[in-house]
Amino acid sequence: MTRLPAALRAPRRQSDYDAVLFWIAACLLAFGLVMVYSASIAVAGADRQTGYHETYFLVRDAVFIAIGVAGGVVAYNVPMRLWQSLAPYAFLGGGALLIIVLIPGIGRHINGSQRWLPLFVVNLQPSELMKLFVVLYAADYTVRKAALLDSFKHGFLPMLVVMLAVGGLLLREPDFGAFVVIASIAMSILFLGGINVKQFVGLVVLLLIGFVLLIWSSPYRMQRVIGFMNPWSDPFGSGYQLTHALIALGRGGWFGVGLGQSVEKLFYLPEAYADFLLAVIGEELGFLGVTFVIVALAWFVLRAFQVGREAAAQDRPFSALVAQGISVWIAVQAFINIGANMGLVPTKGLTLPFLSFGGSGMVTNCVALGILMRVDWETRQLGKGYST
Repeated sequence: MTRLPAALRAPRRQSDYDAVLFWIAACLLAFGLVMVYSASIAVAGADRQTGYHETYFLVRDAVFIAIGVAGGVVAYNVPMRLWQSLAPYAFLGGGALLIIVLIPGIGRHINGSQRWLPLFVVNLQPSELMKLFVVLYAADYTVRKAALLDSFKHGFLPMLVVMLAVGGLLLREPDFGAFVVIASIAMSILFLGGINVKQFVGLVVLLLIGFVLLIWSSPYRMQRVIGFMNPWSDPFGSGYQLTHALIALGRGGWFGVGLGQSVEKLFYLPEAYADFLLAVIGEELGFLGVTFVIVALAWFVLRAFQVGREAAAQDRPFSALVAQGISVWIAVQAFINIGANMGLVPTKGLTLPFLSFGGSGMVTNCVALGILMRVDWETRQLGKGYST
């Protein structure tokens, strides 16, 4: 059979969505579901609050993923111009939730922190929602104030005051980890949006000084730093979580002890299915499993940032900053979680994006993915000559 010349063949249809982002996220969600089940099966089967059901966390995680995917689909179908118009109201709503969660009798205390709002069968964590709202608000603010970003009074100061207010609310819970992530998001978006370099450097210096003072003035934060620097000096106190995480990673070696065979998840490592899921992955799947997680997340972050660059090339600054803000958010949170599991940074209550158990975080991550996919879709449509 004679082949047609290349010029006469039907052109290959360009995809309407970013397959790389989609499949990386899908693989992370599926892998995380398996590992959450493995990390939680023993705890769930022995806890009266779970009804002694070994699949308790598996089922809840699957439900959260389903809700997140549904939310992501809805977010994907919302035009970016509508997201921009909603950004200030979403931010105000998030701020209101941060205030409500601090009201005695309303916010729920768990492990010494008041970060959750009880909603019948689930708990809502406003700080997780605020990460997404800050991405949208900071991007909208930067676009609206583009001509004033060189001005300290009219461009820089208003955002600084707003972020300090949010930070103050987060520190009252306390949720220092969320504050670090949100501050990183706002700073990066302002920098990418063209803020005066001297003001940006000044902000970084002030934040670093502020972080040091916050740690120095808080006994429990200071204790965490001391425990992080030498966890073996107090293995049954401040260094308990980190020492068991390091034991888990050490037991895993190159290829792990086998899926489901972790010992540290058997009531030794606290929050093994949430904050310290990576340690269980390292123990059961070894260096290979940890490498897969790091490579997948790094690939996702780089591709998300590229989506933002492509939107910027089409002169769509809000969409570009939103995509890049989401990229920074996932990168910073993943770095802190991975670093805490490996003893590179002090332990913080931050989950591993798309992997760890946590309803608010999982749903918010999926919605952010939907918005990211929307940015990419609109970029592709404009590239084809269609209006969005």
